[in-house]
Amino acid sequence: MFAFPKREMAWAVALVAPLAVPGFALAQDGAGAAPVAATPASAAASVPPFKPSALAAAAAQAGASNAGAAPGAATGQTVVVDAARLKLDAARNGLSPDTGSSIYKFGTADIAALPMGESTPLNQVVLQAPGVVQDSYGQLHVRGDHANVQYRIDGVVIPESISGFGQSLETRFADSIAILTGALPAQYGYRTAAVVDIKTKAPAEGNSGSLSYTGGSHGHNEESGELAGSHGPISYYLTGSLLHDGMGIENPTAARSALHDQTQQTKGFGTVSYLLDDSSRLNFMFGVSNNHFEIPDVPGQVAQYSLAGTTTVDSATLDARQRERNSFEVLSYQGHIGDATDYQLSYFHRATDVHYKPDAVGDLVYNGIAADITRKNIADGVQADTSIALGVTHTLRGGLFFQRERFNTSELAAVFPADADGNQTSSTPINIQDDTRIDGHLWGAYLQDEWQPLKGLTVNYGARYDKAATVVDESQLSPRLGVVYDASPSLRLHAGYARYFTPPPTEKIDTTSVAKFANTTNALPSDANTAVKSERSNYFDAGLSFDATPNLTLGLDAYYREVRNLQDEGQFGNALIYSAFNYAQGRIRGVELTANYKRGALATYANLAFSRAEARNIETGQFNFDADELAYIASHWVHLDHDQAVTASAGVSYRFATQTTLSTDALFGSGLRNGFANSTHLPSYTQVNAALSQAWDFGGVLGKLEGRLSVLNLFDTVYELRDGTGIGVGAPQYGPRRSFYAGVTKTF
Repeated sequence: MFAFPKREMAWAVALVAPLAVPGFALAQDGAGAAPVAATPASAAASVPPFKPSALAAAAAQAGASNAGAAPGAATGQTVVVDAARLKLDAARNGLSPDTGSSIYKFGTADIAALPMGESTPLNQVVLQAPGVVQDSYGQLHVRGDHANVQYRIDGVVIPESISGFGQSLETRFADSIAILTGALPAQYGYRTAAVVDIKTKAPAEGNSGSLSYTGGSHGHNEESGELAGSHGPISYYLTGSLLHDGMGIENPTAARSALHDQTQQTKGFGTVSYLLDDSSRLNFMFGVSNNHFEIPDVPGQVAQYSLAGTTTVDSATLDARQRERNSFEVLSYQGHIGDATDYQLSYFHRATDVHYKPDAVGDLVYNGIAADITRKNIADGVQADTSIALGVTHTLRGGLFFQRERFNTSELAAVFPADADGNQTSSTPINIQDDTRIDGHLWGAYLQDEWQPLKGLTVNYGARYDKAATVVDESQLSPRLGVVYDASPSLRLHAGYARYFTPPPTEKIDTTSVAKFANTTNALPSDANTAVKSERSNYFDAGLSFDATPNLTLGLDAYYREVRNLQDEGQFGNALIYSAFNYAQGRIRGVELTANYKRGALATYANLAFSRAEARNIETGQFNFDADELAYIASHWVHLDHDQAVTASAGVSYRFATQTTLSTDALFGSGLRNGFANSTHLPSYTQVNAALSQAWDFGGVLGKLEGRLSVLNLFDTVYELRDGTGIGVGAPQYGPRRSFYAGVTKTF
């Protein structure tokens, strides 16, 4: 049964319990203006310049239009409270500029049109954006980068969790999702391949919620629920889900079902907001996930080592497992001063851990090592952002970020003694304990000005300074420049430059002690063990958005990135945990084409991206690589393992007057790299998904229902994401075979 951790549940109950405060009333400022509503768009282009003070003032005036209502009347009070929330929401949005960036947005209708609707994993939603490449274990690569994705919820950075197979965030709580890429404004630092900016659902007055169930292929069973409400100054939203599936990780074989691949995943998310007055509020947000995975078995393998006292071990019956737990809590105070100043101050805490439990016998006889590995990371920090409108042409923004981390690795490894050539010399294993602790901190500050010198022209210029101290102590001053120009009512141009500083993710720093494993079956290829460095890059981006017709929007974007100390990640060893390393140099370039068409009940989109990502000379983490591969990469530009030359996505949905919706989407990939030093690539593939959904309103007790039928991989295409070769690639994985799902949602 699904359950929130006690700490998060206690917070939620304490904050939601006082659902009404008698006599609460907010001050009203201004009168006579009409409400302002913002409609999420699905176009890949920079949004218009945004003045938080103007929208905030209009929102406040919206509530004042009901000032003549009787004192204490429910309708008038509700409108005033809602207007205050709208004003603060607008102010919070204004703290996060995007001038010069490339932006792709998913609104509520766009998410609902996906074949799995709100049950679509978050990474699968992001895959529909241009330039996003799918990989095994749910990984994403944006514009030739390995991971390096930042997640923000309602403007607050969510510290990254230790990477694994499961998603720690869900799509269900999102009202809209924006993916920002390219030359980002100075506000955005550290993880800059893309910013996934999630705006949470805003509860309506009163109580509402939903219960959902989805069942299907591979024993898929998912139960989920939502509860939301708004009473006087308090609003809240809670959601949770419990998933059991027989396909937890990508199948290492082409078979329809994998051996030993069960997963159980529990997730929860909640947010509670309390209006202190019409210009300030407190927000508490939390998220939790607890995911368990079986590691799939590969039948027919041949044992490489002998273990005293055991007979033959069938590789189809091994029992390795992995558990992943993540939780975060964020407490924010947001305020608005007059019509010019907005600010938000947040404190966050995050705890994450991954535990790999080997098959004690099987891992030894097939891999020469059975390592029980636990990685834990705890982070605490603060984030502050402010925005000040200086007249009608300038908006000054600034902020601070500080994070302190404590990272621990515990590894108990059973290995066999071996000679200098790696040959087993005894069938009796020995145990090696390899533990490490890293304490580190990260802090940064930024200042930027959004300037409108001419009508239709917006310039955002600024800089940020960052300092990281973990296994290395590094810092950088990073200038940023973004320009948006409305050349005509239908044509928008944008361009930008960003200097980026990307510290290595603490939880992915490989702390293996090379000397401890010398003369064992886990001896590493070399003894070079240089500390992972921060990546530094110059990023150039330019593009346009053209409204060809009132219904059709076309987009073009080009980018180039010059990189020093390029960071990459690899799976080294039998535990399915990633470790970071550096190339000395990197160069990444690409072009993206987008098209969005909406007319009435019909909505379509298509994205096409070309990319090339190369690097040379591995300069850290060399102990994970063979000498001949290191020598080749030192003198040759090689493709990154996640480089995919051509990526495409497309989708279409149509909603009939009978509330029936038909939708389909497709992904195309030309194949990730494989072979010695990533010199070749896997075959191309196309996966098509489809869905049929029907909404009913029976009225009365039965109320509203929605049913959904979905098919993933409609044509049952067999394709390989990885074949187990390439730089830092540990095992083969295949894409999912054709799967059927049926679900029902009851709203109340």
